[in-house]
Amino acid sequence: MARNRLFKAHLKLYKLAPTMQICYNLVPIDSNEVHMLKPEFFERSAVEVAKNLLGCLLCVRKNGKVHKSKIIETEAYEGPNDLASHASRGRTPRNEVMFGKPGIWYVYFIYGMYNMLNIVCGKEGHPAAVLIRGVTGFKGPGRLTKSLGIDRGFNGLESCRKIGLWIEAGNWPKIHGREKMDNRKIKKLPRAGVDYAGQVWSKKLYRFVLEG
Repeated sequence: MARNRLFKAHLKLYKLAPTMQICYNLVPIDSNEVHMLKPEFFERSAVEVAKNLLGCLLCVRKNGKVHKSKIIETEAYEGPNDLASHASRGRTPRNEVMFGKPGIWYVYFIYGMYNMLNIVCGKEGHPAAVLIRGVTGFKGPGRLTKSLGIDRGFNGLESCRKIGLWIEAGNWPKIHGREKMDNRKIKKLPRAGVDYAGQVWSKKLYRFVLEG
């Protein structure tokens, strides 16, 4: 009975998702990984996922210890028509992972020094992803990956505990690993460093920052 009540609570939150930002993931409540976001969470628009990831936890296992940081800044890259996205140049060996299954990591190297951490979103075959731009303690996507020891070895792997890099919904006590996110706490901005995308796509408000 308790399990059924909790599952119904999850369904109610799922239906409310369009009107409030919620970190949600419908998984069996007796699962050992109840807090971990599953591929189904990412099988949506990158814009929606980018907003919903705010307040969730980026988890990294290093030297036998798990480091958890709240995600406070993200950017969405939505499909082949998004001129700021790698996918706008067509399918290449570099961006092949973007065309894969939702919930896998897309890590690429830039400026000869930084690894950029992204999570693939949407249906398989639709190239979309969310860039993790900042977490508590580490602002800036390059500084984040360098500080947490995240490199291209994770590229193409599913986000899960087994590989040592995953995302959790967070420790919100009332609804098992869920939090209601007030839209007023989310600042929407143009994406950084995408002037090359032209007047339309460079000005899309696809960068999301958690305030407060």
